[in-house]
Amino acid sequence: MTMDEIIGFVGGLEGVLTLKPGPGDGSPELSWGDTFFYYSPDGVVPAATQPFATIVTKDYPGDETSRLDRPGAFRVNISAGKEEFVRRTGHAPREPATTDPSAMDTLIAHPVYGALGWLAVVNPGPRTEAATRELLHTAYRLARSRYERRAEATAG
Repeated sequence: MTMDEIIGFVGGLEGVLTLKPGPGDGSPELSWGDTFFYYSPDGVVPAATQPFATIVTKDYPGDETSRLDRPGAFRVNISAGKEEFVRRTGHAPREPATTDPSAMDTLIAHPVYGALGWLAVVNPGPRTEAATRELLHTAYRLARSRYERRAEATAG
């Protein structure tokens, strides 16, 4: 899967706001080139909400183990939730991961946010394409549910 294929897939889901920070938009330079996905049917970044998925194209401070400094390397990060995390990894999010975080086309616990139920794939390919799509859709559904619960609580 290419970054453009992932962006097209997730961005095509109803109510998704796709942010691609770049020069001149007020975003931190470190985030330029990355992509962030939010469930936001009104097109506004939700307050106090993390994206449900991201694509990062470089190492961030404290998050270098995926070795995204390699040419063409990128990582898809997915807020899969505890249930899906356990189903896919065979262990609870807070248990230590045993998979090499730099392995390509391999589903891994996110090297920094795994304890919060995030999964990741460096350069998804034939082995992980179907799982990546399924997980992105799961993360989308979870984000949409959270958004709807908050909207109901605010209205009620």
